Amino acid sequence: MEKALAMWLLLAAQPAAPATPTQVVQTAVEHAVLAVQEYDLEKPGAPTRHRGQIQRIAAQVVDFPGMARRTLGAHWQDRTAQERDEFVRLFKSFFERAYAGRLEKYSGERIVYVSETVDRDSSTVRSKIITSGGTEIPLDYRLRLFGSRWTVVDIAISGVSLVSNYRGQFNRVIETSSYETLLSDLRLKRGDSAATARPLVRPVEASVSLAR
Repeated sequence: MEKALAMWLLLAAQPAAPATPTQVVQTAVEHAVLAVQEYDLEKPGAPTRHRGQIQRIAAQVVDFPGMARRTLGAHWQDRTAQERDEFVRLFKSFFERAYAGRLEKYSGERIVYVSETVDRDSSTVRSKIITSGGTEIPLDYRLRLFGSRWTVVDIAISGVSLVSNYRGQFNRVIETSSYETLLSDLRLKRGDSAATARPLVRPVEASVSLAR
């Protein structure tokens, strides 16, 4: 199942011309497939170039600031503008790194676009992944219209929202330890050194780790 999810959790570039939400998602997936197949990950430096490409194309279609704000939930209001900017950067890196690795495990799973609903500036594109064994995994993309551009604001896997899932994880870290512990965890996952990532507030003994 992880291999099946890997391909579809990251999106790629939106079409140059205005498009329907389904066209945005479908074009994104096709670009992601090309990105996966372009590099021989066994060659030196290839994983870095590959992930850099995935990050660039994801940034064009995913509303990372909006997703970061919603994952932090009520705690967003307690943060300064500088803290919010840092959290958005850390969340973006966390999201990209978590799913770029899984994306590399893509092995040709098939996707079927089931339906599209549009309600003014909101849309849901419903699809399903079909594994080689015939298992069907529902996958919904939730988009918002910003100007003339549809942008992904959430992804739901088998009915479970990524934003809601992350919000639950982040809130547990903050409530069990501190906001600085959350930042420390996110910095470490970004690859910062332990010294750089050390939280400003000493965490409690039973620190909660972020799920991969």
